[in-house]
Parts: sequence; C-alpha cells; structure tokens
Amino acid sequence: MTKFLLWLILLVICWPLAILGLLLYPIVWLLLLPFRLLGMTVTAVFELLRALITLPARILRGPGR
Repeated sequence: MTKFLLWLILLVICWPLAILGLLLYPIVWLLLLPFRLLGMTVTAVFELLRALITLPARILRGPGR
C-alpha cells in the first residue's frame, strides 16, 4: 500500500516519470529475478551446512526439545 501511495504522489508531482516507472517496473523485475533465485539457493546451501554441522549436538541433546 505504501508503494502505491508513493507512486500516486509521484504521479501528482511528475506524471511522465511515474508512467515511465510503471512501464519499466516489469522489465527491472525480470532482470533482477535471477539474482533473487541465486540468493535463495545460497541461503538454502548455508542452512543445509548449518544443519549438518549442528546435527551431532542435536542428536546428543536428545528428544527433550
């Protein structure tokens, strides 16, 4: 909702820039999509490594938690 309100303010102040931003947003989103996927992959790999490293401690702790 905040982004929409900011866009409306931009539309009132400078409508050509607001229209340009509205048209370029999907293109920018598509260009940034591979970086988001890469970020998710790196996060998943780090979580897997963390789980493997802490596995012995979790096994020795027992079913208490």
